Amino acid sequence: MKHLRLAVLLTSGLLISAMAVQAQEKKMEAPKPGPEVKKLDYFVGTWKSEGEVKQNPFMPAGKMTSTSKCEWFPGGFHVVCHEEGKGPAGSMHGLGILAYNMEDKAYTYSGIDNSGYSAMAKGNVDGNTWTYTSEDKMGGKVYHGRYSMVTSPDSYTFKYESSEDGSNWMTIIEGKTTKAAKKAAPAEKK
Repeated sequence: MKHLRLAVLLTSGLLISAMAVQAQEKKMEAPKPGPEVKKLDYFVGTWKSEGEVKQNPFMPAGKMTSTSKCEWFPGGFHVVCHEEGKGPAGSMHGLGILAYNMEDKAYTYSGIDNSGYSAMAKGNVDGNTWTYTSEDKMGGKVYHGRYSMVTSPDSYTFKYESSEDGSNWMTIIEGKTTKAAKKAAPAEKK
């Protein structure tokens, strides 16, 4: 009887160990992007922007143009955008990363540019309107930022606003961005 109990205990122990290893292997599978992440596919491609910087205390007013090239980062969770353009203050170069934070259930934007500016914002999407908000410090003072986009299949209008109190907003930049047409594949030679 003792041998039978020992055999049952050993067999049970081996089964439990095998089940634990199987469960751990399932946990170690690479995560897959969910439907929220897949909405970022809208931004993949080459985009041309034209806009107007309004009179404001942060930068000179005037016209701005830029081109953004956005692509999926390996793994399919982040869209990385490289931007070049010209504005009232001269040449612009920027790098932006769009993502979805599953913990906060919010879209995120992280970006830098050649003027030394860096930004982090959280956003949401409601229908065809994307809205990102941020808090930035300039000269020791906190400013609230709000960037909104109203999308259509191949373009979106945008507006960036700033506020000292989070209630009274001043438009800093607004304009339109259009997706460049995909190049047709070369025709096969016969």
